[in-house]
Amino acid sequence: MSGTINKKHIKTQSTYAFESNTSNVAASQMRNALNKLADSVQGDEEERARFEAQLDSFFSLFRRYLVEKSSGNTLDWEKIKSPNPDEVVAYETIAQQPENVTNLSKLAVLKLNGGLGTSMGCVGPKSVIEVRDGNTFLDLSVRQIEHLNRQYDSDVPLLLMNSFNTDKDTEHLIKKYSANRIRIRSFNQSKFPRVYKDSMLPVPTDYEDKLDAWYPPGHGDLFEALHASGELDALIAQGREILFVSNGDNLGATVDLKILDHMLQTGSEYIMELTDKTRADVKGGTLINYDGQVRLLEVAQVPKEHIDEFKNIRKFKNFNTNNLWINLKAIKRLIESSSLEVEIIPNKKTIVRGGHEVNVLQLETACGAAIRHFNGAHGVVVPRSRFLPVKTCSDLLLVKSDLFYLQHGALKLDPERFGPNPLIKLGSHFKKVSDFSSRISHIPKIVELDHLTITGNVFLGKDVTLRGTVIIVCSEGQKIDIPNGSVLENVVITGNLQILEH
Repeated sequence: MSGTINKKHIKTQSTYAFESNTSNVAASQMRNALNKLADSVQGDEEERARFEAQLDSFFSLFRRYLVEKSSGNTLDWEKIKSPNPDEVVAYETIAQQPENVTNLSKLAVLKLNGGLGTSMGCVGPKSVIEVRDGNTFLDLSVRQIEHLNRQYDSDVPLLLMNSFNTDKDTEHLIKKYSANRIRIRSFNQSKFPRVYKDSMLPVPTDYEDKLDAWYPPGHGDLFEALHASGELDALIAQGREILFVSNGDNLGATVDLKILDHMLQTGSEYIMELTDKTRADVKGGTLINYDGQVRLLEVAQVPKEHIDEFKNIRKFKNFNTNNLWINLKAIKRLIESSSLEVEIIPNKKTIVRGGHEVNVLQLETACGAAIRHFNGAHGVVVPRSRFLPVKTCSDLLLVKSDLFYLQHGALKLDPERFGPNPLIKLGSHFKKVSDFSSRISHIPKIVELDHLTITGNVFLGKDVTLRGTVIIVCSEGQKIDIPNGSVLENVVITGNLQILEH
């Protein structure tokens, strides 16, 4: 492997001479370290070539990070404008068109399946957490596509982008669908080395180094991973034109024929589904017009003095659901011309080395940020029902509740429900799925609930009904049991502080 440092974007003013030189040195040291890392591969030639290609991709990302850091690349807030009317379209304007079922032959569906359930206290892929009636996220995704294929006599394939963390478990799990009416393919996203924050050198020194020395570089890696795996060319050879991408934990992200038809009619290469912001989504990325180009603005890019303005739901009304519709040939064109550079997200982590916590960096990208590279790209503002992610046990309570019913693998809102989904905040006692399940072993009825906050050592009984605003706060050292059959409506329940003897 060899690499040269691209200096054309580095400022040459004397003010930045030191920073530029430092960047060049860091890039050179990284290149040498990556060469040694590549030499540590003991496998066959194919395995080594694949690993070298990933290290090359990582080095390009790392070098670009250094250049942008030294040049102080930031957005000019004054240039940020609301999108033009043709850059953000209301779903209602496209929903009136008749559906063209034959377009399903041009579609493939991809679920981002690289995440672990560690934030919810689970071991293994997040997609295997039980969500509803004994079904996991993966089960429901399969049921959705299987029903679609049966209903329209189509053959829409399902792809899973795994990470090195989820690959083995997922491969084992999808064997049970071999008799189902669905073609499932999986491939791995890249495996990049974490970087020590102080030395800016890679954490791993060997191909077989510990798992915590590596990281999957975010879902922005989708494009390169799809191309490198051969799945991109295979889909194009099958006549597939559009890839519908969504997070594996978003149960609202079903195939929508109206959006598919709209994309093919307009010739757009990229459509991002947006939905209206609420108080719970103020940090969500939003589409903007910047220098006459549609772009995704993330909270991390916003200067501190403009954060409140960014969170203002009157100014920035919509946010990115990460339901994306992307033209496959456009992906191939942009990858093969090396034109798909997206904003880098430096993610700070800590790992343990020699009994001490050490600060490391992992450089990630998001596939939503790629929107500015595609022709005719725009957003479609969809109903909130298409955004039902499960990031926490608070979200899990929502999707397990009577607020929704299950239909062919998709969650449908109870027609009795009026208004937006309730805001649910469960405290740290409910962070892990196991704790959540023991404390709320029977999901309460919440069709008429607006807001729920529970903190502390609280247990809910059977057949509990929650309405309006319910706040349950248990003081430290206390315990609150909500009895079976309780109906709580617009109440605040607190436990008195108990002085524990020592």
